[in-house]
Order: sequence, then structure tokens, then C-alpha cells
Amino acid sequence: MNRLTSRSMAMRPVTGLRRLALLLACVAPLAAAAADTTAADQLARWNAQATRPGQVEAGRQFFQARHGRDWSCASCHGLPPTTQGRHESTGKPISPLAPAFNPRGFTDTAKVDKWFRRNCNDVAGRECSAQEKADVLAYLLSLKP
Repeated sequence: MNRLTSRSMAMRPVTGLRRLALLLACVAPLAAAAADTTAADQLARWNAQATRPGQVEAGRQFFQARHGRDWSCASCHGLPPTTQGRHESTGKPISPLAPAFNPRGFTDTAKVDKWFRRNCNDVAGRECSAQEKADVLAYLLSLKP
């Protein structure tokens, strides 16, 4: 193949099946990474870091209480957090938080960590401890249809 041919092939637009194959090759790793865990695995992770296993009642109390700020978890996620919530200040809808009512919830470790960090800062003015996360997730896992 001469230089002109190889250059013209490289400049040719990607179409049809080749385009689809390239798109899938780029998207597939992202989709796999987005579902890298389960709620039960998240609970096991925090239980291992906490001083005791997560407790449903302690999680329910934490979820409902205010911790020195204007909001509780329930302010946006609702009570019980089994239906769509609404962000207290922006009004944006929030998917149900309890895993039995939202199968995609707690399946992406990076997102779980990000949202716990943000929400705990909003509610408690700090990052939640592993114990608090274990308690809240034990509570959320206890909620069934």
C-alpha cells in the first residue's frame, strides 16, 4: 500500500457497522463500570470499616434526624424513601433511594461514594462515618415492596 492510499483510508469517515463497533467498544467499559457492585456489597464494605454491623433502627433514626443543618436525609428522599423524592432547594426529582424500589441504586461505587459525600455534607456538615453509612444502608435494605 502506498502512502497516498493509506492516508486516504485514514481520512475516510467511519460509517455503518464499523462505526457501531467502535461506539460499542467505547461504551461497553463504561456500562460495565457503572454496575460494579450491589447494595449488599456496599453494606459489607462499610460493615468491615465500622465498629459494628449496620443496624436498621440506627439507620432509620439517622435518616430522619437533622444533624445540625436545615435538612435531614428524609427532607429530599422522603419518608419512607421508597418513592420519587424531590431536592429541597432545586426541586429536581430524585429516584427512590431504597434498593428494592430502585434496582440501579447503589450499583456504582464511585457514584455511591460521591453522593454520600455530598449528601452527608448537606445534612451533617461533614462526611458520614462508615458506621453511619452502614446503618443507613441497613435501613434502606430493610424496606421492601
